[in-house]
Amino acid sequence: MDQPTANQTADGKTPDQRPEHPDFWCKRFGAGTTPWDAGKVPDDFAAFVAAETTPLRTLIPGCGSGWEAVLLAEHSWRTTALDFSPVAVERARGVLAPVLGPASTVDVVCADFFQWQSETPLDLIYERAFLCALPRKLWADWAQRVAELLPAGARLAGYFFVCEQLKGPPFGIEAAQLAELLAPHFICLEDRPVADSIPVFAGRERWQVWQRKD
Repeated sequence: MDQPTANQTADGKTPDQRPEHPDFWCKRFGAGTTPWDAGKVPDDFAAFVAAETTPLRTLIPGCGSGWEAVLLAEHSWRTTALDFSPVAVERARGVLAPVLGPASTVDVVCADFFQWQSETPLDLIYERAFLCALPRKLWADWAQRVAELLPAGARLAGYFFVCEQLKGPPFGIEAAQLAELLAPHFICLEDRPVADSIPVFAGRERWQVWQRKD
């Protein structure tokens, strides 16, 4: 049997074939193959931001192109737009260029979500096409990390790809699986279908808001 090369794992896959590795996403952003990128701020999140009376300290893991971070900058929300793909980070900095500067409330950071630490307590983690980009073996770690980063009363809000799609990314998660991950530390405040999903998520995406328990 052939042994894996230095750039392969035991299953024969190279880093750019593994969605848990930044090379996977660098390759796709570099080629412009980003079907998950809506190119705009989705309606439910825009409404969520508009309804808040004070700015929230927000983390966007897997920020990709960073469209939502532009909106948050315009509302003076202190925001960390985080991605572990250097190519994605450069793409986000390009999209955010009009709102970046000495007075900007947005930081674009190249780092691993599972290692990153917040200097101040978070009020919100915004979810969009991040969980569904992670292989299932990392889902429990994701839920634990979200719970660690959010203090009591803070929220996890965003879009969840709720379906039985096994092959990905995007990887579908069933409603019961999502509840099993989050219910130990969170209460679900909102759960509804999404009306303006892009084709890759259409009919299988839900807007949800979860609040961290005491």
